[in-house]
Amino acid sequence: MEATRETEQANETPKPETEETCTNTAEGVEEEEASNETSGEKDELTAAQEEIAQLKDKYLRSVAEFDNYRKRTLKEKAELILNGSEKAVQAILPIIDDMERAIANAEKTDDVNVLREGMQLIYQKTNKIMESLGVKKIETDNADFDTNFHEAVAMVPGMGDDKKGKVLDCVQTGYTLNDKVIRHAKVAVGQ
Repeated sequence: MEATRETEQANETPKPETEETCTNTAEGVEEEEASNETSGEKDELTAAQEEIAQLKDKYLRSVAEFDNYRKRTLKEKAELILNGSEKAVQAILPIIDDMERAIANAEKTDDVNVLREGMQLIYQKTNKIMESLGVKKIETDNADFDTNFHEAVAMVPGMGDDKKGKVLDCVQTGYTLNDKVIRHAKVAVGQ
């Protein structure tokens, strides 16, 4: 009976683990942690590669968009250069028509006053069109000499102190286009 009891007790009491069993259990835990780290690294690597792919796509799209913008602006600049004077030419065409009519009527009449009046009307129309295009006459009457607007072609001495540095006469009219000088007024200046 005692032998039976010992057998029963042996069955009931747990057997102590041996070194081999502990080592196997520890290795299993380490392998599991290592596999988790490896899969975590793979997830980070995959995420980084996806982000790199997205950034590369974004970069390529930006480069392509900029290239298209550059080509479009070059084309627009070329068109502006070729057709930039179109507005001015269209504005001057009615003046040419008026000149043609004046020349045709000059042959029919000998009245100088009629010709003078026609030329005066054409001149006024020309000035009005030029002003609509932004071209303005540089005023020189009783103006102080200013190298930004005037070019001195003559210096007139002995005009008195009140005329010193003043524009005395305009030899050629100057013009500005949108406040930029396109031709300086040629003037005689008092000394």
